[in-house]
Amino acid sequence: MHSPTTLLKLIEQSINDISYPTYPSSLYEPISYIMSLGGKRIRPTMLLMATDLFSGDIQKAIPAALAIETFHNFTLIHDDIMDNAPLRRGRQTVHEKWGTNTAILSGDVMMVEANKHITRVELAVLKPALDTFNATAQGVCEGQQLDMEFENRDDVSIEEYIDMIRLKTAVLLGGAMKLGAIVAGANDQEADHIYDFGENLGIAFQLQDDILDVFGDPEKFGKQIAGDIIANKKTFLLLKLQELVSPEDNPKLTQQFSNKDFEKKIQQVTRLYGNYKIRELATSEMKVYLDKAFKALNNIQVPESQKTEIIRLARQLMNREY
Repeated sequence: MHSPTTLLKLIEQSINDISYPTYPSSLYEPISYIMSLGGKRIRPTMLLMATDLFSGDIQKAIPAALAIETFHNFTLIHDDIMDNAPLRRGRQTVHEKWGTNTAILSGDVMMVEANKHITRVELAVLKPALDTFNATAQGVCEGQQLDMEFENRDDVSIEEYIDMIRLKTAVLLGGAMKLGAIVAGANDQEADHIYDFGENLGIAFQLQDDILDVFGDPEKFGKQIAGDIIANKKTFLLLKLQELVSPEDNPKLTQQFSNKDFEKKIQQVTRLYGNYKIRELATSEMKVYLDKAFKALNNIQVPESQKTEIIRLARQLMNREY
């Protein structure tokens, strides 16, 4: 089995080998720029690991891996526009560097480029690969729309939130792994099992992200702590607190939504999280989806030795420190 490090190097080299048109340069330079910013490349790496799991040819899965990574970066360009974000991975976002209109167009062309990559898979698996890629891409857009709608709703349920993060985040990991299985020639049942593994791992990862945003070490987590509290973001933690909060404590929570003293706001909301054991409840929910992921992996009928690298990487992803 190939190690994630080996597969990552292969992906980076394949990205570097992509040759985009040079005219008009202002349309294609942003694409080269966003693709060169790096990142963990988790999705294409796990796509290749899924191909490896089913004893497929890694080289034949490269087009699918490039399709997934190109699509992912396309969503980042448009997400940054919607969020008015100035930085991406410590560098200027595309819309800040080239302007919003160019960023929109470059993102649109990236979707075309992603489709060009996916059509380079072997003809025998092209139809299921295209179906999986398109369903994945559509799901991500649906999740982003729901996330925006939730900002203006006061009645979001935990069930709706889980479905939103499933669409926005988890289906891309599940879809990537299913693509890897399809390229390897896995049967439909095996492809569905690896999809379930990826999707449930993705949900668990996002729930862990919610927890780390409040309780994580900023040096190890790599993000601003309590940003979700400051932004009144409807995470699992907040929704669970709203579900459990007593009539006596509810005003204390509600008044924090308009509190501009962010330090005090963080202290007050975190205290309520502690009083209602929200961290423990969120951790328990996260483990439910992690267990579902490994159950799906267990259902795949390949030698256990072939699952070692996937299991190791999954545990590394879920082992971010608090």
